[in-house]
Amino acid sequence: MYRTHTCGELRLANKGTETTLAGWVQTVRKFGAITFIDLRDRYGITQLLFGEELNKQLEENPLGREFVLQATGTVNERSNKNSNIPTGDIEITVTSFKILNKSAVPPFTIEDKTDGGDDLRMKYRFMDLRRNPVKKNIELRYAVNRAARNYLHNQGFMDIETPFLIKSTPEGARDFVVPSRMNPGQFYALPQSPQTFKQLLMVSGYDRYYQIVKCFRDEDLRADRQPEFTQIDCEMAFVEQKIF
Repeated sequence: MYRTHTCGELRLANKGTETTLAGWVQTVRKFGAITFIDLRDRYGITQLLFGEELNKQLEENPLGREFVLQATGTVNERSNKNSNIPTGDIEITVTSFKILNKSAVPPFTIEDKTDGGDDLRMKYRFMDLRRNPVKKNIELRYAVNRAARNYLHNQGFMDIETPFLIKSTPEGARDFVVPSRMNPGQFYALPQSPQTFKQLLMVSGYDRYYQIVKCFRDEDLRADRQPEFTQIDCEMAFVEQKIF
């Protein structure tokens, strides 16, 4: 088992518990014969304490930022608590560890306020996705999608998926076209909007359906539109408008 708990899970109630954590090395702080390491995963950060004996192993196998580390130890109460993180009351006194993967020095700091510009962060997007602000945005997007799906499900809507490779439609924007290898000289188009199949579904009796779907438009960028964007589309039949 790679881990028994996540790096954002342990609290003072877990004091004395034997645990195994796995994650990325956020920081390394040496104080004489002991070393403190902040271990990070998607769920949070936990401080690890390496004693004198393990310090010798760290000298032979030094840890750097973004190394992937597995550590086993005991949950103890911290003498110097950190109120800025949920796990700030505890630390793990490490008894054994294993470097799962080494890392080169990151091109920018994996922190909330990073020193990397937009171009650099996009070049190393897999590292940028580890940063807390980006993670919060992804979690928010997931929460909004989940809330929309739950609400529409309770209202009797079905989530119906429709094809992405379709015939070109006479809409206002230019289509993205996809060549067909099996049919030389012929092309598919990517849908500009999810309403492409709404008449088909309506006359087939699917009176309430929705899609959280990608739209594709090969046109110049605008403030409110990109070549690829997400849209929520709801369609209903046999309904009347309610006047408030």
